[in-house]
Amino acid sequence: MGTPETGVGSRAHAQLDRMSRSSVRTVIAASMVGTAIEFYDFYAYGTAAANYFPKVFFQDTGNSTVALLMSLLTFSIAFIARPLGSLVFGHFGDRMGRKVTLVVSLFTMGVATFLIGCLPSYATWGIAAVVLLCLCRFVQGIGLGGEWSGAALVATENAPEGKRALYGSFPELGAPIGFFLSNGTYFLLETFNDDAAMLAWGWRVPFLLSAVLVIVGLLVRVQMEETPVFRLAQQRNTVVKSPLREVFRKSWKQLIQGTFIVAVTYTLFYTLATWSLAYGTKDRERGGGGLGFTNQEYLLMLMLGVCVFAASIVFSCVYADRIGRRRVLVASSCALVVFALVFPYLLMGYRNAAAVMVFLCVGFALMGMAFGPIGAFLPELFDANVRYSGSGIGYNLAAIVGAAFVPAVATWLSSHWGVRSVGLYLAVMALCCLVAVLTCRETRDVDFSA
Repeated sequence: MGTPETGVGSRAHAQLDRMSRSSVRTVIAASMVGTAIEFYDFYAYGTAAANYFPKVFFQDTGNSTVALLMSLLTFSIAFIARPLGSLVFGHFGDRMGRKVTLVVSLFTMGVATFLIGCLPSYATWGIAAVVLLCLCRFVQGIGLGGEWSGAALVATENAPEGKRALYGSFPELGAPIGFFLSNGTYFLLETFNDDAAMLAWGWRVPFLLSAVLVIVGLLVRVQMEETPVFRLAQQRNTVVKSPLREVFRKSWKQLIQGTFIVAVTYTLFYTLATWSLAYGTKDRERGGGGLGFTNQEYLLMLMLGVCVFAASIVFSCVYADRIGRRRVLVASSCALVVFALVFPYLLMGYRNAAAVMVFLCVGFALMGMAFGPIGAFLPELFDANVRYSGSGIGYNLAAIVGAAFVPAVATWLSSHWGVRSVGLYLAVMALCCLVAVLTCRETRDVDFSA
């Protein structure tokens, strides 16, 4: 883990200040565009898995609830692949640099997403179509495994003193941007097309359009400079040959802490964005809650809620630079426990849009509080020579613990035990996060070049 500022740390800061850096505009674009595409891809898949894939790829199950569960289980494949991706890309990111690794991870992710939009349906290719869907989803997860941690390092390793959390918000803001673009695309498609058209070809459009975002992201990342912190490590000859072995040997505690700090943000997000979409728009016979909303209506409410998410990210990061990361994360964890116990009562009325908006806005506000400071806090837990590997592994293990099976588990819980059981599930994850944060030391003033 990074160490508090020392005389050596001050000399390192002087060296960093003399190094050339990418412009703030380039840092924002390079860090934000990749995570925007990451979340765009996952939101597009989550929406398709909740609304279209049960009929496109799992129509022969004969049971609509089983079809929905099977579709949501394919959602988990990329999360299982992500730690493998973080091992691969983390190794090269700590050895070869952040820039080239981020370019390759973005390209890998982009190709897999585009190919999902080209797949034939089950009616055309049978089980082969499902296998190819799972394969593309796995490759997508591999690429995603190296994305967030690299983007967070591009932002924080270029940050001026005292503004690491604010700069760390750049990749975090990619989440609401990607969400808004994905759901906005589905919203427009469903406005001008009926269900038959969406099942026939409409669901493919968001996946195919991702190619435009990938091309823009690649152009930005090819032009950016390597981060000054990594170049300083090269000058000092502190780049390690086996960063994975080093991180598991010296930083295993930080890996566990980081996993559970991030996990609750995944659980909360996919409860809000994927499970609640299915719960709010489907009747009980199809695994939903019978709330009576159309898919288009619920997407619009989600897009309004995600604006609160973006504002909360910036707010929490500004305060994380002022009062410390731990205080903000402790407060968000405690608030999440309360929210988890209360929100089921907001999802019990028929077409109660006001209650659902309270659920979404409060949930996304807490999501921003919990998610924003992580862009700085998670990298700060690790030394510079293993930072890409450590933060990437922690972040992507959290994807399995906190998100991989959330839509499927929440759907199963709500259909068997009621919506309160989903709240208890979220509360347990929030408590795990709280314990993990309390076991960490404050990292706001650590020497980030160490």
